[in-house]
Formats: sequence, C-alpha cells, structure tokens
Amino acid sequence: MTEPTQAAHLAQLNVATLLHPIDDPRIAPFVEALDPVNAAADGAPGFVWRLVGEGEADATGLRPAGEDVIVNLSVWESQEALWDFAYRSGHLEVMRRRREWFERHVEAHMVLWWVPAGHLPTVDEALDRLTELREHGPSPRAFTFAASYAATEAAPHLPPAQPAQAVLPVQAVRSPRPEPADDSAAV
Repeated sequence: MTEPTQAAHLAQLNVATLLHPIDDPRIAPFVEALDPVNAAADGAPGFVWRLVGEGEADATGLRPAGEDVIVNLSVWESQEALWDFAYRSGHLEVMRRRREWFERHVEAHMVLWWVPAGHLPTVDEALDRLTELREHGPSPRAFTFAASYAATEAAPHLPPAQPAQAVLPVQAVRSPRPEPADDSAAV
C-alpha cells in the first residue's frame, strides 16, 4: 500500500516599496482600500490565512524587508483560489492603481510556494523563498503565476507538516475566517 500524498496549500508573499510613508495623504487611498480588500480575501473561496500585525487588522505595520517596504503573506487552498481572488475580484482594481503608491519593481516582488496543509509560513521563510526566486529563478521551491509548479512537483521540497500553532510567525496572528453567510445575504 502506498502512503497518501500529503495535502498542500499555496503560500504567497508579495512586497512593495512605498513611494511615501504609510500615513502620508498620497497613500490614503491605498490605506482606505485595505479593510475592504482584506475582508474580501478573508471571505474568498479557498482562503486559509493571512499575516497581520499583533493586535492589527493588516500587516502594514510590520517591516521585515525594510522601513519603506510593506509585505503581504497569505496561504490559499490552491493556486486557482489565489488567482481568482487576485485577478477576478475588487483586489484587481486596487492593483491597477499600485503605481500611485509603490515604486516600480526592478526584481521579483512576489513568490509562491507549496506548504503542507496546516503549516503557516513565517516571514523569514517567505523572505527566504523570495530571495531564492530572485537568485535562481522559478523552481518547485519558489515560483510565480507565470512559471508555476504543481504541488506534486513540490512535494519532495515540503517541510514536514506541523500543527499550525507551532509555526505561527512571532509577529502575526491567525486571521479569522468568517462563517459562511446564508444564501439570502449573497450578492
């Protein structure tokens, strides 16, 4: 009898360098969009978890990649679920305005990688994957939407599954997953 394949989820990190401090009025439209976009992510099909600062609703106060760099780290059930949220929701409208708030990227700014279901990546783990992508290009350990790998290809590179509480990033808390609304509330 063969061992069942370990279930995997897709982790993603993206970084963005602010053109102005987060409290600058020129960044205000981005800041105002954070709560609605994060709420949409939290309720999106396939959403598992996102990094938030301790006692905060988002991760904009965390600056592990530099004082002017904000990070977004999340976990999804599948690549399709993340793609649908990123490119088929209100998130896309905010992304279209990114040049108003963020510097142009000169190197990879987003990385995807597979993790065992239940594993919540640390910020250090995520930044290591981004560095790996920047230095070596796409691989089953660190890839992009344009050059992606299936979970089965990444399986040899997955760390052993651990209980979610044991791997929570020090400066993060689990984002609550809302209960599904009844059909009458659907829009």
